[in-house]
Formats: sequence, C-alpha cells, structure tokens
Amino acid sequence: MELTVTHCFLAVHDQDAALAFYRDVLGLEVRNDVDFGGMRWLTVGTPSQPDLEIGLLLPGGPGSTPADIESAIEVTRKGIMPGLIFVTPDVDATFEQLRAEGVEVYQEPIDQPYGVRDCAFADPSGNHIRFSQVPKG
Repeated sequence: MELTVTHCFLAVHDQDAALAFYRDVLGLEVRNDVDFGGMRWLTVGTPSQPDLEIGLLLPGGPGSTPADIESAIEVTRKGIMPGLIFVTPDVDATFEQLRAEGVEVYQEPIDQPYGVRDCAFADPSGNHIRFSQVPKG
C-alpha cells in the first residue's frame, strides 16, 4: 500500500488572522481561499511541498452545536492540542525572527533527547507550532 499525505487541518477561531500569520509571518503560500458550500475553504502550504495543503478551518461541522464549537476553540487556545512541526535549517534564527514579530512563545530553543533542537510558538488561535532543526552529520 502506498499512501501520501495531501492535507492536514488546524482549527482556527479567525481565518483572516490565521491567514495573516501563516502567509505574512511564516511565508507560506495560499493554495485555496474559496467559498465551499457556505464555508471558507482556506489552505496554505510551503513552497517546497507543493502537494501538501494545511487547512485553516473554523471548527464545527454537521451536528455541531454552538457549545461544541466554543469548546473546540477554547481547547485550541490552550495550546494543548497537537499542531504542526516545521523543519528549519537554523532553529535559533527562526526563533529570534518569530519572537521579533511578536509571536507568542511556548518554548525557547532546546536540544531534545530524541535528537533535534526545537522551539515552539502559538499561532493566533493558540495552535502549538514547533520549529525543529535536524542535527548536522
């Protein structure tokens, strides 16, 4: 069986704020920004991975109540849900650049016991976004 990941999704509370962060701060490309049956289908991706789209979607769906949606937003804001990990050639430089942009820091750069150096930030919705540097060698 051969499988390929084409899409992953983040719950966001404000798609315009998410777009400004992922496009303008992180430099991702907009792949789709269209009305899709009453919802906004907003996806971004890295230039180096043209077949991968990251959906920045409002929580909810068929059968969701307003309380369900608010609960999803609150859990996301806490930064405890899995998010994304980006690889960068220089995690310390990436950290300084994002901190200078005013992005909320979750974790300063550290060497992890599993062999990478990484740091973590919150996107505007509180999603946990990590930046990882693979050791040279």
